[in-house]
Amino acid sequence: MFTTKYFDHTILKADATEAQVLKICKEALEHDFASVCVNQYYTAFVAEQLKGSDVKVCTVVGFPLGMMSTKVKCFETEAAVADGATEVDMVINVGALKDKKYDFVLDDIKKVKAACGDKAILKVIIEACLLTDEEKVKACELSKEAGADFVKTSTGFSTGGATAEDVKLMRQTVGSEIGVKASGGIRDRKTAEAMVEAGASRLGTSATVEIIK
Repeated sequence: MFTTKYFDHTILKADATEAQVLKICKEALEHDFASVCVNQYYTAFVAEQLKGSDVKVCTVVGFPLGMMSTKVKCFETEAAVADGATEVDMVINVGALKDKKYDFVLDDIKKVKAACGDKAILKVIIEACLLTDEEKVKACELSKEAGADFVKTSTGFSTGGATAEDVKLMRQTVGSEIGVKASGGIRDRKTAEAMVEAGASRLGTSATVEIIK
């Protein structure tokens, strides 16, 4: 049902060591995953490990809360791209969305997209577990309007992860033009397949090797 290119091989825990990140990079190269997804500190290290391959370097921005200023998110994005990131996963300002400050949320995403330049694609994490269905739809609409390349369900660091229902709703909202990434709590093949069936075009998980085996 899916190939290894569906997977962002992910290590985002606060105590991730260089040895652990190196292991993730080696596994990504061995299995030809879509990307390795890390915190910004490891961007340059991962870029060096993946050099010459088609495995992308994915860095999270505004992670995991999304509540920093747009300027800070843009600075972080520019730093990540300078260090070799080719994919950026940003977290929206969930509070602003709930306050219906849609112009702010739109501008926040647009500016981070601009900071990506032509060197990196942008995935927008909406943190679906904190949103009503109406808010999920709005977050996806704003992300698409802002020029995002993907919408993404979750950070994996909040009250819940990806659900097939959320993925389906997000896919229905954005259509076929942009990607949908399911992330958070995907630990087995059955769950991964359910996400793809619901409309996910990318899966973020730290259990990638176990899933494909």
